[in-house]
Amino acid sequence: MKKYLVTGGAGFLGSHLCEKLLSAGNSVISLDNLFSGQSKNIAHLLQDKNFISINHDVTQEYLFEVDGIFNFATPASPIHYQRLPVETFKTSVLGTLNALEMARKLKIPILQASTSEVYGDPLIHPQNEEYFGNVNPIGIRACYDEGKRGAETLCFDYARQYQTDSRVVRIFNTYGPRMRRDDGRVISNFVTQALMGEDITIYGKGNQTRSFCYVDDLIDGIIKVMELNLRPETPINIGNPHEHSIAQIADLIIELTQSKSKVVFRDLPLDDPTRRRPDISLAKEIIKWGPQIEIKEGLMKTIEYFKYA
Repeated sequence: MKKYLVTGGAGFLGSHLCEKLLSAGNSVISLDNLFSGQSKNIAHLLQDKNFISINHDVTQEYLFEVDGIFNFATPASPIHYQRLPVETFKTSVLGTLNALEMARKLKIPILQASTSEVYGDPLIHPQNEEYFGNVNPIGIRACYDEGKRGAETLCFDYARQYQTDSRVVRIFNTYGPRMRRDDGRVISNFVTQALMGEDITIYGKGNQTRSFCYVDDLIDGIIKVMELNLRPETPINIGNPHEHSIAQIADLIIELTQSKSKVVFRDLPLDDPTRRRPDISLAKEIIKWGPQIEIKEGLMKTIEYFKYA
């Protein structure tokens, strides 16, 4: 049995990660101040004697005797991170700094949850790990985008300066149960609107694309990166390379929910990327990973969750 710390453990991704680690026979400490995470996401884990939940702000120092750290603490949806941009930036940078300091002191591996947002509105397609990105450093999304870019810098500088075993995964659009209804993301918005019979709101013309990865696939890839014997010397893209337009996703969700909702169009938000798709060649090569769950199957599981959430 290994003991892991998961920062952001009550969040959408963090809670699934905690659950998966526990199911594999590990012990888990979840650290979360519930800024964007939800206690209900981990309520079912509290009865497990190998799980501990601690309310703590990761921008403040902490130290736990564990075998590894998964650093997932940061609000990831524009609605939440644009509400408190300074706090979001501090969580990415100071939160990662504190996690790295703990990893350095204990000489344990740390896995940093980065994001496809480090690529900004990309000028190459699909995006591979060698691409430096096209990010607006002073835009309304910069608190998250640049915060995550800074966190990656810290991870690789700690590896070079202190030989810290820091691993970075760049997470592309992910969906599934435990998404928040109010997070402003495409699938949670569309599913909620369809189930309530409301107009489905598309920002822009609907021809912008995303690549959606079901949460179970994503978590499997992340754990594989942590279990590698050697620290990767580059970030690794984790996501689904199958590309869909936003309009296609809206139509599919209307079909699967048998909703009478109509699609309406609004102006595209500032700096919203027009195309996003990962090149996962490195993940296939290094961790022998690729997504398994098709979009219809994943959407049906997500729709079932939102029916009763």
